[in-house]
Amino acid sequence: MSIELVVFDIAGTTVADKGNINDVFRKAFSNAGIIDVDAADVDEVMGYRKKEAIEIIVEKYKPGYQNDQAFIDAIHEDFTKQMVEYYETCEGLLPLPYAEKVFQELQNNKVKVALNTGFTRVITTPILKRLGWDNASFIDEVICSDEVPEGRPYPFMIEKLMQKLNISYSEDVAKVGDTKVDIEEGQNAGCGIVIGVTTGAYTKEQLIKYQPDYIIDSLELLPSLIL
Repeated sequence: MSIELVVFDIAGTTVADKGNINDVFRKAFSNAGIIDVDAADVDEVMGYRKKEAIEIIVEKYKPGYQNDQAFIDAIHEDFTKQMVEYYETCEGLLPLPYAEKVFQELQNNKVKVALNTGFTRVITTPILKRLGWDNASFIDEVICSDEVPEGRPYPFMIEKLMQKLNISYSEDVAKVGDTKVDIEEGQNAGCGIVIGVTTGAYTKEQLIKYQPDYIIDSLELLPSLIL
């Protein structure tokens, strides 16, 4: 096995998340009348396509309304508006330590670098622009959850990245992420290596349950697993 492509999640994996996504989620639920949503429940659905994450939370806190598309859409639109505003204006939006260095090191060793995310493109665009990643040479491709038929844990984002980057075999792909569905996405896609990171929503103890091949506390350790 020789890894030809590494697919990284964004928030919590390569971009610092100080809990702001969780805060915005809970504010959007509160604005819709679902108050006191537990932050731990929101962390559980990090990594999912955001409409699906909303449906899961609504089913738990307001049973029956998860099938009310207008209600789900209203929460999603509120969440999206808040997240775009946050990423366009927030101070201190930063890559996680070693992210850019690792991207460059992988490319220097002829390994392609891609990002995928549970965010829609409209939220992802300001993140990339603020970081200067929208035209960065060290990122080969970016895909968002609204650009495939289903988001994580389905393998469609990884499969589309493979097509775009001319990668023939899934065992030549590594997936890196900080949540349950990141790991399941990599496993469902048949990735040769699936790596969990503890820099985001899940602790090491939580990640262990989903049996990634490796769990690391810093991206600094990643090249030694790939190269």
